[in-house]
Amino acid sequence: MKVVFMGTPDFAVATLEKIYKEGYDISLVITQTDKPKGRGKKLTPPPVKVKAQEFGIEVFQPKNINYEESIAKLKQISPDIIVVVAYGQILKEEILNLPKHGCINVHASLLPTYRGAAPINWVIINGEKKTGITTMYMEKGLDTGDMLLKEEISISEDETAGELHDKLMKIGANLLIKTLKGIENGTVTRIPQDDSQASYAPIMDKQLGKIYWYKSAADIKNLVRGTEPWPSAYTSYKGNKVKIYNVDTIAKFKEGKPGEVIKVSDEGIFVNTGDDCLVIREIQFPGKRRMKINDFLKGNKIECGEILS
Repeated sequence: MKVVFMGTPDFAVATLEKIYKEGYDISLVITQTDKPKGRGKKLTPPPVKVKAQEFGIEVFQPKNINYEESIAKLKQISPDIIVVVAYGQILKEEILNLPKHGCINVHASLLPTYRGAAPINWVIINGEKKTGITTMYMEKGLDTGDMLLKEEISISEDETAGELHDKLMKIGANLLIKTLKGIENGTVTRIPQDDSQASYAPIMDKQLGKIYWYKSAADIKNLVRGTEPWPSAYTSYKGNKVKIYNVDTIAKFKEGKPGEVIKVSDEGIFVNTGDDCLVIREIQFPGKRRMKINDFLKGNKIECGEILS
């Protein structure tokens, strides 16, 4: 089976690696263009490009996959199937209909829930207890195509988006291989999605990490977990934007306003919320590294009675 692979970030690398090691004929890898990163704005290749070059696979980086140049290249290759994992561009119908076996997507949720760009973050932010991977046929809509295979996993109460990402990345790679084999031997069944059960996971941005202390402690904890490692949850302390990591919830033991610091010790910074108390175990001030509270307090101070905003 001749495969064209489309993907860009780390999440897609595991699937590309799995397809390669299973011996599939990967004729081309398509990924996003190199992007400037860091203070020096040095052009940096996407992780998928780095892995494809390591395997000696041809890499194509069109600014727009739907341009005629891109479509002509795909027609020349004439793939049996196109595998798409977090590529980052929407494919027009001409591309979707081009391969013999269609375009297959590895999506990091249990469809039809959490369609969209950031399902891993939003399942945690919304306090879900389970998630998984769905392989699906792609069509014109946003993650609306017929489903093929699913694998479900539980989300632990302290799991971060970064940790869940790494877990689902491996599951997605294995499930894609099962899907390819099922397509080859005709043992997988197309299952239409129930649109009435659909929900959405919009793209993340930096503002989503802002903590509103009037919310419940559980909701804030979910926000902290769901935005780690990026964009990170944050609050303001004496005019400084402070990133918050590794938090716990406990019963409120002292009255005060939402956002009020009611205790500071090596155990953490205790802050009142809309209901209970949030214990902050790690913080990061601007220009500083992420630190555990007991290390931070060796040379710094957080004052009780301050209102985090």
